[in-house]
Amino acid sequence: MFAGPSNNRLLAVLSAADLQPLRTRMAWVELAAGNRLHAAGAEVVHVYFPATATVSLTTSLQDGSGAEVALVGNEGLVGVSAVLGGGPAPCNAVVQAGGMALRLPAATLRDAASRSPALLQLLLAHAQVLLAQMAQLSACHRHHSLDQQLCRWLLLHLDRRPGGEIDATHDAIAQLLGVRREGVSSHALRLQQAGLIRYNRGRIALQDRAGLEARSCECYGVLRRACDRLPGARPAVALLREAA
Repeated sequence: MFAGPSNNRLLAVLSAADLQPLRTRMAWVELAAGNRLHAAGAEVVHVYFPATATVSLTTSLQDGSGAEVALVGNEGLVGVSAVLGGGPAPCNAVVQAGGMALRLPAATLRDAASRSPALLQLLLAHAQVLLAQMAQLSACHRHHSLDQQLCRWLLLHLDRRPGGEIDATHDAIAQLLGVRREGVSSHALRLQQAGLIRYNRGRIALQDRAGLEARSCECYGVLRRACDRLPGARPAVALLREAA
């Protein structure tokens, strides 16, 4: 299954010439849910190209609260800030769903991007998608109901997991949305009663995608279309159908 960089959609569109300098320094690593790949304000030593893992980019406040500001799956990479401008990481990177990823020293990718306009353009395109996520989620947290936000969160995470299932507790979702756990539990129960999802022992299974999309806010569609515009990307829903 993990024969090479084609398991990550960014690496899959690179030419052989652009990929070759990266291959010798890449290593497959298994990322466990909950692992922190880097902290906000810290130096980014390695970047990660997820294959089956998903990583939440989060902010945190002094009182311990925070929220998810972006999500990275096999469409992108974690640590792009280390390549585009350098400096400390702007946010935390925490593994949301465990799985495999290709790890690469940030300095190697930075050097390769300085020599390849095509690679640099690809990284800039991914950075633009992350900025779109951050901007849209900022508005979403401020203007949309918790029911809409929960539907949007579920869809974005389900898009990045094959099989239509994710492992996530109500407490974890509440922390990523920056809300109270009781609110998430209440709205998740309503979604289950409506036949849109099935929740059992921390596992959420999609039952009715069309219904969940109809109940979500506009932000899901905006963010999905932004991701689908990445070079070489195929629509997320189409990828899920292929994996089924």
